[in-house]
Amino acid sequence: MTSTQDSKAAPVAKATMMIRRPVAEVFAAFVDPAITSKFWFSRGTEPLRPGGTAQWFWDWYGVSAKVEVLDFEPGARLRIQWNDPPTVTFVEWTFTALSPERTYVRVVESGFHGDDQAVVAGALDSTGGFNMVLAGAKAWLEHGIQLELVADHFPEDARHLG
Repeated sequence: MTSTQDSKAAPVAKATMMIRRPVAEVFAAFVDPAITSKFWFSRGTEPLRPGGTAQWFWDWYGVSAKVEVLDFEPGARLRIQWNDPPTVTFVEWTFTALSPERTYVRVVESGFHGDDQAVVAGALDSTGGFNMVLAGAKAWLEHGIQLELVADHFPEDARHLG
């Protein structure tokens, strides 16, 4: 973190979405890779659990992320750190039941690294990414539709277009 960042709040990525499903079902969608793979990554090694680790894969991009669970409160909160040093960041999901069939999900990612420009770019990129993830989760959980938002965001045959 630069001295400029020390004097102000560091940028974070934020995304929110109301999903018309019970809080337990929405929480499960983010910890069980069999469900999460319907709207975010290609596959995961195992469900998230308290103190556990997993690996998430985005096969269409040839990348993966190591995930370590820091906090795990079923139906309420999930906090992870992911990636390897020096690019580790922290992601926290909070799940609030607005009614028995409506859940408000809030995602915040923090701990971006680099100079001011890199930190802001990371926060902006993750903000867009997590908004796509939440939109995909909403479509899957409410309607059973796989939108393929993450896979189609930067398809291989369009990468030369920038």
